[in-house]
Amino acid sequence: MFQLTEEEFAALRSQRATSNPIRGGRRYLPYAFTEHGAIMAATTLNSPWATEVSVYVVRAFVRLREVLASQEALAQRLDRLEASLTEHDQAISDIVKMLRQLIMPPNPPNK
Repeated sequence: MFQLTEEEFAALRSQRATSNPIRGGRRYLPYAFTEHGAIMAATTLNSPWATEVSVYVVRAFVRLREVLASQEALAQRLDRLEASLTEHDQAISDIVKMLRQLIMPPNPPNK
């Protein structure tokens, strides 16, 4: 378990569902669990409801890991695409230069 920073709390805070800090809202930063901390906390609770909630928490962490992995794969694909576009841009630039050389009229011979 760890305490959130001001920036993390501001990013997570819902504009309508949480109390207003001016009108007696949260006076301290909230705490959050890591994946392993959530599993450890769930093993200490024995009620059926606690077991059900712990299953949902573990599923949420698994889904989060899947989303992060897919974003990483997407970032790698974008890097490869950008590299190939750079190669294609250079090839197209070379072709345009060659075409301009062919289009230019020859220099008149010196008399």
